[in-house]
Amino acid sequence: MRAKHLLLTTITLAGAVLFQNCGPQYSFNLDEHLGICGTGHAEAAKAAGLDYLEANVTGFLMPENSDEEFAANKALAATITPPIYSANGFFPGDIKIVGPEADIERAVKYSQTALRRASEIGIKILVLGSSGSRSIPEGFSREEARKQFIDFLKRIAPDAEKNGVIVAIEPLQTEETNFINTVPEGAQIARETGSEYIAVIADLFHMARMKEPPEDIINSADKLVHCHIAEVDERTAPGVKGDDFTPYLKALKSIKYDGRMSFECSWQDIGTQLPKAIQTMREQIQSIK
Repeated sequence: MRAKHLLLTTITLAGAVLFQNCGPQYSFNLDEHLGICGTGHAEAAKAAGLDYLEANVTGFLMPENSDEEFAANKALAATITPPIYSANGFFPGDIKIVGPEADIERAVKYSQTALRRASEIGIKILVLGSSGSRSIPEGFSREEARKQFIDFLKRIAPDAEKNGVIVAIEPLQTEETNFINTVPEGAQIARETGSEYIAVIADLFHMARMKEPPEDIINSADKLVHCHIAEVDERTAPGVKGDDFTPYLKALKSIKYDGRMSFECSWQDIGTQLPKAIQTMREQIQSIK
């Protein structure tokens, strides 16, 4: 029996090695794809060698302003370095997409403009956090709010596909919203839209606040397209308090994540904290390669 067991083990290991050697090898290069939220940080980002910027939908794409008013930001996007890859802050708080005051027609028109302008300047991902827009009012049916949200996403999915821009739901901690607080919850909603252009992000700050396990990243792999990061206690930059992100990084590596990660932090001295944050993340990523 022992000999048979050893033979089966040898065959299994040999098969695993053969499988690993077949097809292209995966390289976990997240350390080369770090960015920062806020176009106002462009100079610091360029000096520190970051890969990209993450803009604000409401402030930069200006979806309810005219194309003429947007022209200056469009021109800036063509020259700014590092380039703008993504944008967050999807809706202002007065545009409701769930609840009795939901204004879906306004939200759809706003989104269509945002998606078109994002495509025009090369933005690939729009992050839909917007706690004020999606929080469920007290007494309103949670089931109905969920249906409203999915129906809204289905309405804008064709425009997202036409423009080649992904709308990524951002799960937020319960202190900010009572709707979509975990990555698997966001991923499931994205699946139910039936669109490849509706996805989810993993914000490691919110995950830590919610005590989400790294397995939530693994279970949402099919819909995960983007990440945010900050330390858990005070939303400080990596390296300030010394948070260890490697459990989450290992989960990202295990799903062969090839997206990007934005620093979304509170900065006291960005000139010194940003290089430290980059160094910290690169060291943690390198430690699991």
